Amino acid sequence: MAGFNKVVHSYEEALAGLTDGMTVIAGGFGLCGIPEGLIAQIKKMGTKDLTVVSNNCGVDGFGLGVLLEDRQIKKMIASYVGENALFEQQLLSGELEVELTPQGTLAEKIRAGGAGIPAFFTATGYGTPVADGKETREINGRNYVLEHSITGDFAIVRAWKADRYGNLVFRHTAMNFNPMVATAGKITVVEVEEIVEPGELAPTEIHTPGIYVHRVIKGSFEKRIERRMVRKD
Repeated sequence: MAGFNKVVHSYEEALAGLTDGMTVIAGGFGLCGIPEGLIAQIKKMGTKDLTVVSNNCGVDGFGLGVLLEDRQIKKMIASYVGENALFEQQLLSGELEVELTPQGTLAEKIRAGGAGIPAFFTATGYGTPVADGKETREINGRNYVLEHSITGDFAIVRAWKADRYGNLVFRHTAMNFNPMVATAGKITVVEVEEIVEPGELAPTEIHTPGIYVHRVIKGSFEKRIERRMVRKD
């Protein structure tokens, strides 16, 4: 990787510098748009005591769920448990510290972190356990909760296309949390389906500019379906 060229050719190089105790922000929603190769590399590295920020923690045996198997995650900041039995087990047993955050609030905490905004007020969660221990304020007759923004040591992201400069295009619902996550890491690593030359992406189709991106790697994806639903005739 040299100059404006953000492309790396191995997962070891992509996650170089990730060490125990760091905070990792991961894009994806369920199993849609997750950087599965980068997650698998974290599993392979055995990096532990991680704080992981993501909408959820994958499923048993896939996605971020694989990091629970060897207790690599110390704290999980997420919106819901989902269909991950191991996540639920570790939460209820107290093995895993979990901070459940309303989904829109979590998205805004990440976006605000990427924008350099330290905190913001939101009405979501006021009067519920979500607001416990947090500053509240009445503004124009409505009560709000102060939420602090989130940044990470690493942000791991999944995109559809990138050029060598790190400009990103996301595809359909796989966009989800990924654009926000891409802005909120000290080091942002992006796994993509296709890498093109600079100039091949029209400026109007770029969702995240390369200024936010530090490393890009071409991956291959299983694209597993979280729960297959079929109609019985």
